[in-house]
Amino acid sequence: MALEWIVVAYAAGAEAMMLLLLTLPGSNPLRHGLLSVTKTLLKPFLAILPFCLLLLLDIFWKYETMPSCKTLNSCSPSENLRHQKSTVKSQRNALLIAAAVAFYWLLFSVTKLVDRVEQLQFQIKKSAKNE
Repeated sequence: MALEWIVVAYAAGAEAMMLLLLTLPGSNPLRHGLLSVTKTLLKPFLAILPFCLLLLLDIFWKYETMPSCKTLNSCSPSENLRHQKSTVKSQRNALLIAAAVAFYWLLFSVTKLVDRVEQLQFQIKKSAKNE
C-alpha cells in the first residue's frame, strides 16, 4: 500500500512545482513552455482524482474495521499503540489526498487563467500591428 501513497505524494509535489513556476512573476519565456507542458499533463494528472477516492475509501474501511478498546483491559498496550499509529498515519494520508486534489484544482484553474492571459496578450499585439 505504500507505493500508492508515494505516487500520490509525487503527483502532489509535481503539481505544486508546476503551480509555483506558473505563478512566478516575470518569467514569460519559461511560462510559455511550462504552460504547454502543463496543458499536456492535466489529463494524465486527472487520474489522481479517482485514485485519491480509492485511497480515501481505504482509509474509511480501516476506520470501520478497526477494533475498538472500550474497556481499559480489553487491549494490550502494544495493540493500543498500534491503533494510535494507524490513526495518525490515516490522518496524514487524508491530508495528502486533500493536498493532491487541491493542487490539481489550483493547477487547472491557474493554467486556464494563464492561457487566457496569453491569448489576450496575443490579440493585443495583433491589433497593435494592424493599426
